[in-house]
Amino acid sequence: MTMAEDKKAAEELSAAEVAKAKAEIQEGAEDEFVDAVEDGKEKTFEVTSEELSVIRAELACEFPDDYNYLSDDYVLSVASKPYSKDMTKRRPLEYTMEKLSHVMEWREESGAVTMRDMLDLANGPDTATEAVENPDRFTKAKALATSLNYGSMYWHGIDTEGRPVLWIRCGRMPWYPDVEAQVNALILLADTGIKCMPKGVTDFVVISDSNSPPPPNPQFMINVLKALVRGYPDRLALLISAPVGSIIQFIMKLLIPLMPGRLASKLVLADAEEGKKKIQEILLNGEDDVPTFMGGTCNHDELYPTEGYCPNRGQGNLKFDFYGMEERLQKVIQEYTGNKE
Repeated sequence: MTMAEDKKAAEELSAAEVAKAKAEIQEGAEDEFVDAVEDGKEKTFEVTSEELSVIRAELACEFPDDYNYLSDDYVLSVASKPYSKDMTKRRPLEYTMEKLSHVMEWREESGAVTMRDMLDLANGPDTATEAVENPDRFTKAKALATSLNYGSMYWHGIDTEGRPVLWIRCGRMPWYPDVEAQVNALILLADTGIKCMPKGVTDFVVISDSNSPPPPNPQFMINVLKALVRGYPDRLALLISAPVGSIIQFIMKLLIPLMPGRLASKLVLADAEEGKKKIQEILLNGEDDVPTFMGGTCNHDELYPTEGYCPNRGQGNLKFDFYGMEERLQKVIQEYTGNKE
């Protein structure tokens, strides 16, 4: 299939799915990205320690296996926002609980709570046994590892505010992705970055090297947007995409009408020069953190080479250095928080 045929198929799919996708994305999340802004600052209200304790107790009761996923900082961030029906007041506690419960329910439905176990399974050592005893689970775990092995998504470094930075290498994305496995890989990565966040930080930055992307897969993009809105509300601080060509423009044309509220304002589409300048401004070490593939000197490929240059990390299918990535991110954040004390 040619690129032109891929694009035509994508356009047909998007036309057929857009109404359904928009309804699914916005269901129960109509104001997840609504803010009250005064003098350039987000308006928030006080949440007492007693109220925080009540919220945490209810979460622990409803979601005993996963309630610690939500940090106190994130719960306070959600609870302190203005109420969408009256922006002069804080969200009622019941409303906050409803929003947080939606996130936790999505995590159960999407399998997010078991994604780390799936990765460990894919990496061995009991892969042969699992392949025989639970072939469906093993197939899903293997597909997750395969998606990570492309090296197209990874955490590396932080910005000047201590927010983890997720890098997306569009040129490494598969032309014909396993949509479920790719979304699962992104969920696993998102949870890993969130777990590593320093105290006081509740969101992250995404920087996309958008040079030479594969033909757009609308279903993958729609599923990613669903995950972002339903599972990670208020988590994306900024997304910078550069350089922007016709394919990225097509993807944005598809996605922006589906986005609730102010989410679209968090997207920065730039040419190569502007993109380099923007990321230089936000990365912790400025110019020294700009990667070689975006015109800088920091060589990410030493740590995250393409799959052909990666050894197996265990006794299974994982080649991407997931555990090393996690350790490096934790180290950078520890150094950052130590320097601030």
